[in-house]
Amino acid sequence: MENERVLTERTWLGAFVALVAALAVGSVVATERVYDRFIWRYFWGPIYSDANNARCAALSGDGIELLGTDAACRAATGVVAETGYTTVSTFGYMAVLVFMLGGVYLLLDRLDVGGDKRLFLSLVPFMLSGGAVRVVEDATDAAVAAGVEPVVSYPLNVLFISPIIYVTVFLITLAALLASMWLEAREMVRNRYRALAGFGIGVLALTLAYLFFVAFTREYVSVYPQILLVDVGLASVLAYLLYVGADRYEPAINAGTGIVGLGILWAHAIDGVANVVAADWLPELGHPIEAYGAKHVANRAIIDVTQAIQPASLSAVIGTSWPFLFVKLAVALGIVWLFDERIFDESPRYAVLLLVAAAAVGLGPGTRDILRVTFAI
Repeated sequence: MENERVLTERTWLGAFVALVAALAVGSVVATERVYDRFIWRYFWGPIYSDANNARCAALSGDGIELLGTDAACRAATGVVAETGYTTVSTFGYMAVLVFMLGGVYLLLDRLDVGGDKRLFLSLVPFMLSGGAVRVVEDATDAAVAAGVEPVVSYPLNVLFISPIIYVTVFLITLAALLASMWLEAREMVRNRYRALAGFGIGVLALTLAYLFFVAFTREYVSVYPQILLVDVGLASVLAYLLYVGADRYEPAINAGTGIVGLGILWAHAIDGVANVVAADWLPELGHPIEAYGAKHVANRAIIDVTQAIQPASLSAVIGTSWPFLFVKLAVALGIVWLFDERIFDESPRYAVLLLVAAAAVGLGPGTRDILRVTFAI
């Protein structure tokens, strides 16, 4: 068994090194095709543009030009990388996520942790803090726009931009996990999971304290607590009603995940409600910004379809992003239903890891959207 596990780890590391080497060699041998039109256009370019508070970044023989308007981006020469996600980058990051989950699984297996559902609950504060830390970088963009020197600037702010922020949060979480295990081994804490949750709550509290400090001491950031209350309140009610309803009418849905299933539903309800509020409800909630645009491909596609088929008079009343919320809730419920008791019996560590990943992709962006709108950034 040990030889098999080591071989699996070596296989994963070998695949990782081979992939990185292939991209590196391709960038040198076929620079225009591999680097310019693939890596730059879909992956590094959007991150670079976002880190420099631009609408897009154009790569040409003369270097990189940062542009601030859609019109300038359309007129630019060279390879243009726009801030945000594209279909190619979305599927690319999904593939990377699946691959990296394999590596995380091997790491948890090596540490002999991860088979307990309590790990999921202890990681929720880190998922929330990931979105909050992302808003810290948004606040630096607001500072730049106001002509103020930001606390975090390029290139350090790249660590707090999606998708690299997932790596940043993972490393922070791993350090907290190792510290929790060390404290438990020396009987300084009774339970590693409570200690881990404590570290996460500490990171979240410090991040929120910084954001509120900026909001109350700087003119370029404000605070609208009603946004936070509506988002969290509505998402919590929807998640709870869906969880209780499933438990009453189809108990098999929650049988495998238990209370963790409620966490999955809540994570995606947070993301769905945050998008609807940001896109359609801000004027009614007394927010100075009329609407925030959707960066994710799926959300943009749903809004476009709704605009095309929904009567304009109805769109003016209820908006066009509401189907995204129902899609998020349906997907979350499907995930909960999929993880039955048999999956946990056969591979509890892998099941918990997948549930953590499923919650993180909803709660991380959702938290960022809520806080960004709350602070009018």
